[in-house]
Formats: sequence, structure tokens, C-alpha cells
Amino acid sequence: MEIVVQKYGGSSVADISKLERVAKRIAQTARKGKRVCIVVSAMGGSTDELMALAKQITASPPRRELDMLLSSGERIAMALLAMAIQKHGFQAISFTGSQSGIITNDCHSGAQIIEIRPIRIQDELSKGKIVIVAGFQGMSYKREITTLGRGGSDTTAVALASALKASYCEICSDVDGIYTADPQVVPEAFRLAKISYCEMLELSEHGAQILNSESVKWAQRTNLLILTSASHKKSGHSKIGKEGTGMTTCGIALSRDIVSLQIQGSESKLQSYLNESGLKFRRMVGEKPSEGFWIVSINNQPDWSQSQKLLFKKFGNNLKLEEKFVALSIVGVNLPPDTIKTAIQKAKQSNIKVIGFEISQIRVTLLIHAHDARDLTRSLHKTFIHSLTD
Repeated sequence: MEIVVQKYGGSSVADISKLERVAKRIAQTARKGKRVCIVVSAMGGSTDELMALAKQITASPPRRELDMLLSSGERIAMALLAMAIQKHGFQAISFTGSQSGIITNDCHSGAQIIEIRPIRIQDELSKGKIVIVAGFQGMSYKREITTLGRGGSDTTAVALASALKASYCEICSDVDGIYTADPQVVPEAFRLAKISYCEMLELSEHGAQILNSESVKWAQRTNLLILTSASHKKSGHSKIGKEGTGMTTCGIALSRDIVSLQIQGSESKLQSYLNESGLKFRRMVGEKPSEGFWIVSINNQPDWSQSQKLLFKKFGNNLKLEEKFVALSIVGVNLPPDTIKTAIQKAKQSNIKVIGFEISQIRVTLLIHAHDARDLTRSLHKTFIHSLTD
């Protein structure tokens, strides 16, 4: 019998009314004769509330204890959803990440899945039950509770779908697919019917919120089809797979909460320190080719304040640290060769300062001040995407 995996984000189960609508949607899938495994996030806002509680205790919560705290949100959602599904006449059972056989490395607050042993899930599916799994969490090889970082429920769902040899993995949220830009920022943005793993990975890694980048990597390795759909309305969806958009530029992604780091003296020492610290960083070129610096995304760094203190303790006044930047990326497998030149010209025409840039084969990224993000996103979308579809 065909197995499908569906994942529901926090906004889809934000309250009891929405949670019960999700239960009804799941029951409809089960009535089609499919074996259904569900991955659920914590109810909307609850993770932020738990984080706020931790911050009342300390500005830098110990990551192990933070994982113990934050992982409780998904356990609440999974149990409530299992109860709601049973009201529709189906047997349902909920499992934590560890009960589901999700084995991770030992990196708290940003663990990676290294193996899945879904024996209990397979047993319950074979009995005709709907299985609800807590997303975002697993158990390390040291038998510690770990969390997978922001968007980790996507990774849970795709990794489970791969392990269960599911027909597809459906990611359900408030949005009915992958758009060329954030529709709340760019009204002209439109949904992509299909997008390749390569294109989606680049968008995800540079700010697109629909899919976690680790989930795309899992799907690409296992050739798993992903569908992105809206939880609470009947509309279209986007397919993520081998087939691409066929567009020269497929999207504009925005990564917020970017910090720039520049040092007087040995750059290699700063680079080595960043490597050892576990912070994710990238190199950017400044206004002059000789002016280089690093950028760090602090969006998923629960102990950034502590990391910042350690940076200044290590490098003192030699370190220049600036915040409140965003990284704006133009993504496409066939970007025109003059993309960077055109993008910088558009920024200048709008009196927007480009602090630095980064170029790869399928992406051009500009570092700008946060207050300029909306205007430049709209301008670049009009130039590189909207104008080509008129």
C-alpha cells in the first residue's frame, strides 16, 4: 500500500480550530487508501514563547537544556493531533523523534540527522494506524534529546519519507507553493509549478522560508518528490524534483539578521576561529576588490550574545562588527553574465548602498542595510523576473 508523508507547520496548527481542520484533511488522505505518516511542528508561537522563558533566566541558555525545553512544543502538538484524528474514526498514535528512530549527531540546537530506524512507525502503519511524529527533534548517538534548528521539521519529514520509501512528501503551510519572491514583499511574485533540487537548495540556503535547506539535500540524495501545499485552502502546489523551472532567474531570496565581521591584522586567525566556533559564515567582497569580510547569519543562533562577547574577547579592538544587514540573492541556473553589474546599477538608481557582494555560478548576493530590503527586492524582481514574463 502506498505511503505518503505530510508535514504541517506551526501556523497550520496554531490553535485547536486549525488543528482540527488539519485532522480532517489527514483523514481525507487516509480515506483514499494511503498509509499516512504525519510530521507536525509546535503550535504556532509556542516555540518563541518557550525561548522567551529561557531568555528570562539567561541571555545565553545552555544548548542542551534549551533542546529539552523547546522539544516539548512538538510533543504537545503531536498528542493533540492524534486525539483529533481519532475523532474522525481512524486509529492514530504519536511518537517523539527518539521513539521514531531519528538518530542525530551530538550538536545541540542545530543537530543533523545521521540515520533513521523507523521500525516502530512501519509496525504501526502496517496495522492501519496514522502515525504522528514530532518534528524538529531526534536523539543523538549519546541518547541525548537534540533539535534540528530552524525549519527542522521539514528535514524530519523528508528524511522519514525517504526512509519509509514514501511516494512523496507534502509540506503543508500557509503558502500554496514556492514563489519567485515573498508575496508579502513583492505583490507581482508568482507561484512556480515546478523547481529543481538545485534551484530550491540555493533559494533555501539564502533566505527562502518555505523549505529548510537540509530537507532539500535529503530529497536530492534520495530522489524524493516534494510537494508544497497550503494547509487550509484548496489551491495549487509546487513540485520540487529533478525538473527545473526553465527560467534564467527563478527567484529572489532574502536572508535577514546578517552580521558583518572585518579584522585588522591576520584574517586567517578570524577564519580559523569562526571554523572552530561552529558559526556559519561566508566570504564577501567589499566596494574595492581588496576589501573582504565575512558575514554570519544570527537568525538561528540562540546564544549569539555569548558568541559576540567571545569574539571581542579574542580579537578586541581589531575586530569590526556591524549588524542590521540583509543578504539579497538573485538565483537562477542560467543567470546573465552581467547580473551583478545590473543589480548594483539598480541599487544605485534607488540610492541604496551595496556594502558587499558574492557571486557563484547560479547566484548573485548583495549585502545591504535592512531598511532597504523591500525596495531593492521589488526592483530586482521587476528587472530579472517580472519583465521576462510580461
